[in-house]
Amino acid sequence: MKLFIRISLCILFFNNLIFSQNFSNKQKGLETKSSKLREEIKQINNLLFLNKKIKKSTLTEAEDVELKISIRTELIKINNEQINSLEKLININQRDISKYRLDIENLKKDYAEMIKNAYKSKSMQNRLMFIFSSEDFLQVYKRLDYLNQYSAYRKKQVKIIKNKTLTLQELNQDLIDQKQKRKLLLENNRREQKKLIEEQNQKNKILTELKKKSKNFNKQIKIKQSQAESIDKEIQKLIRLAIASSNKKEKNKLSNVFKLTPEAKILADNFKANKGKLPWPVIQGVVIQKYGTQTHPIVKTTKIKSTGITIASINNAKVRTVFEGQVMSILSFKNSNPTVLVKHGNYITAYKNLSKVYVKKGQYLNSKEIIGEIFTNSQTGRTALQFSVFNAMKPENPSFWLYNK
Repeated sequence: MKLFIRISLCILFFNNLIFSQNFSNKQKGLETKSSKLREEIKQINNLLFLNKKIKKSTLTEAEDVELKISIRTELIKINNEQINSLEKLININQRDISKYRLDIENLKKDYAEMIKNAYKSKSMQNRLMFIFSSEDFLQVYKRLDYLNQYSAYRKKQVKIIKNKTLTLQELNQDLIDQKQKRKLLLENNRREQKKLIEEQNQKNKILTELKKKSKNFNKQIKIKQSQAESIDKEIQKLIRLAIASSNKKEKNKLSNVFKLTPEAKILADNFKANKGKLPWPVIQGVVIQKYGTQTHPIVKTTKIKSTGITIASINNAKVRTVFEGQVMSILSFKNSNPTVLVKHGNYITAYKNLSKVYVKKGQYLNSKEIIGEIFTNSQTGRTALQFSVFNAMKPENPSFWLYNK
């Protein structure tokens, strides 16, 4: 029975150890996500909602509120995951505490019985009688060994009781900490849900206004999409010409990849090796539009396509190159703001919607070198950079290339 209890406790200990490690890793991951989302909400408030003097267009205001709602919804979801994980751990700890209490109680009963038996035969005379009543020397040796083992076993039982009592105290403290953490998370989630309801009410109010002007907003979105597509087509054209120029000595005139010099190949390899570690093109910023084809956040019947990401930043924000390279081209169109293309071997980064450009075509740049300033829209108050990454002709998701803040 005692052996069974020990084996059960060992299994329980190792199972709890594995669960605790997995739980700890999961909680750290959730806490990291939660922290990033809170920081993102803070940046959105600072970058998009701080200047109350600027009267935004209804559509822009709705887009900004929707962005904050989506991030706060994700934060609440992460908080709920943390709460659920803590609930599981609290239940397991409560179960373990009950088991440890029962085990300690049984161990103490066994130890009390040993003390009682030892008291009955504690006299030296009884011990000597036990030894000298042996039939031969071998039995004397075995009885002496038995007495020594019995004494050692008593000491071991005392040590086990002390260790289990200490473990029980630690489990009780862990339980107190976990319940406190759960309480704080629940309070935080209630606050976030209250803010979310306020933001959803604000959004609904704006949507009521939008419905009156839906045709006009559809037109605005299509105009913006058309302008973006025109810039993208021009970028593609310039990349195609640059590829053709690099291949002019080759027989394959229709190649879609750059013919690279050894130095340019090293640069491209270094750029590729830094995928996921590139610095942001702005010091302070938050992504307000993701890469790829997506439903418009407000006008759900409209699809928008982006070959990059849009990053909101502070007024007069400086733009910096994300990696060393050479200025391939500087684009400027009617009714649009300048775009700078920087070549990194066969990779190209595009920095769109600038108000000022500080570099020239052909200029070599270091990583994080300032190339210009972002344009601030006086009507919306937005300072937004459109950033793209191309692998030769193919656009790639910039979020996979930039350092995950």
